[in-house]
Amino acid sequence: MLMIPGPTPVPEKVLLAMAKHPIGHRSSEFSQIIAETNENLKWLFQTKNPVLALCASGTGTIEAAIVNFLSTGDRVIVGSNGKFGDRWAQIAKAYGLNVQSITAEWGVPLNPDDIASALQADGDIKAVIVTHSETSTGVLNDLEAINKAVKENSDALIIVDAVTSLGSHNIPVDEWGIDVIGSGSQKGFMLPPGMGFVTASEKAWAAYEKATLPKFYLDLGKYRKAADKASTPFTPPVNLYFGMKVALEMMKAEGLENIFARHTRHKEAARAAMKAMGLPLFAPDTHASPAVTSVVPDGIDAEKIRSVMKKRFDIALAGGQDHMKGKMFRMGHLGFVSDRDILCAITALEATLQELGYKPPASGVLAASERLQKG
Repeated sequence: MLMIPGPTPVPEKVLLAMAKHPIGHRSSEFSQIIAETNENLKWLFQTKNPVLALCASGTGTIEAAIVNFLSTGDRVIVGSNGKFGDRWAQIAKAYGLNVQSITAEWGVPLNPDDIASALQADGDIKAVIVTHSETSTGVLNDLEAINKAVKENSDALIIVDAVTSLGSHNIPVDEWGIDVIGSGSQKGFMLPPGMGFVTASEKAWAAYEKATLPKFYLDLGKYRKAADKASTPFTPPVNLYFGMKVALEMMKAEGLENIFARHTRHKEAARAAMKAMGLPLFAPDTHASPAVTSVVPDGIDAEKIRSVMKKRFDIALAGGQDHMKGKMFRMGHLGFVSDRDILCAITALEATLQELGYKPPASGVLAASERLQKG
């Protein structure tokens, strides 16, 4: 059982849809699928603008955002409080952008006031790039406040990595006026890896007309023109589209509010369980991601926990990254995850801890179950 922040579990209905024989990607039949999924992606992103589907990971969508809307030498701010914030700074520097990093320690949310101050001090900032749900730490940055700081203190674009937050947390893209936002299929979309999704505002498209960074396969203008004709500029992953059609139908049947409420419930159940078992949490309660719970066990080897969970119970937990490798484990609760899955994982974790000689002070299963019963 996958209890990691990606890839996430894929529903049987989606797997069966993907098992069909491919069809021509320039056929009228496939154009109908593109048209339907394009409309449902707008619903999920809460936008009237086209949501463009790339054959890429979530990283590809953020690189696409950088190369489509910016030019060599542009001054940009990158918010970094984890591995993925660091990655966006690396990509921006690779394309010759002038990067100013606004940082916070891993496990600590970005401070919107720091971004506001940086914008006030430099009126030539062209974009602010931020990660909403920092997968490496389990921290959910305050995107609404950061977006407000950008809007009130500059004309800069805001470019958002919503790879593990889109589909798990409410992001009213048009209402907030977010300029560019990207995500990936293997997260909240209940699909295997292989597709990235990105949408842009009219303000961003105006910047596109002046942007000079090199691009070809990731040229979003090509994708927008093709989307208007229910097509794609290059060969798409046909069978992933089959699965996406079904996955989006399932999400619409559940409804956005219910999807977000489910992820919140699972986040709170996981955190209640960890606290009951005496396991220190890495992210604060006020800024905890609905996609993943990060734990730094005190006096217990995190890799031994992961190993026993996998060997004895066939449950995969994610490990720590970079300097947190070996010190942290991360439990994903994103996408196609049910109350039963949460309870199963917590039960196995409690048994694992006891096998490793650690006796939890209280039952994590009971704590999680009580939280889940509250709805």
